[in-house]
Amino acid sequence: MNANVKSIVLVTIVLSLIACLPLLAHHGNAAYEVKTVTLKGTVTAWLWTNPHVLLKLDVKDDGGNIVHWVGELVAPSNMINFGFTAGTLKPGDEITIVTSDVARSGAPIARLAQIVLPNGQIMKTAGKYDGNAFARRDHEANAVK
Repeated sequence: MNANVKSIVLVTIVLSLIACLPLLAHHGNAAYEVKTVTLKGTVTAWLWTNPHVLLKLDVKDDGGNIVHWVGELVAPSNMINFGFTAGTLKPGDEITIVTSDVARSGAPIARLAQIVLPNGQIMKTAGKYDGNAFARRDHEANAVK
């Protein structure tokens, strides 16, 4: 390969890598603060979609007003590792959620660490456990027997 072709290949590789850098920003944490909050409420939607499963939940605040919370979870393919399916939750289910992170802005948006099902079963949801021994253990614990 002559020097001119090598230079073109090198420049193409470098430019391709630079162009890919914004893709890494997808999982930024700047909008969230680490905070554990436990909320009881009623499921309004269980959206089994990519890139993230979303749980919409109506929660009564201290004044009795309904607050519409949105819980962000990992991708459906990862949720399966925790024992969840598209039919695990349905509108009207009374559940408890435990957050791992909440929106810094104060908006009712959170990443979820646990969901307590209507039957009392605790389902782990934190993505940091996916793909390792924790995910396998949680999947076995969450499996309906």
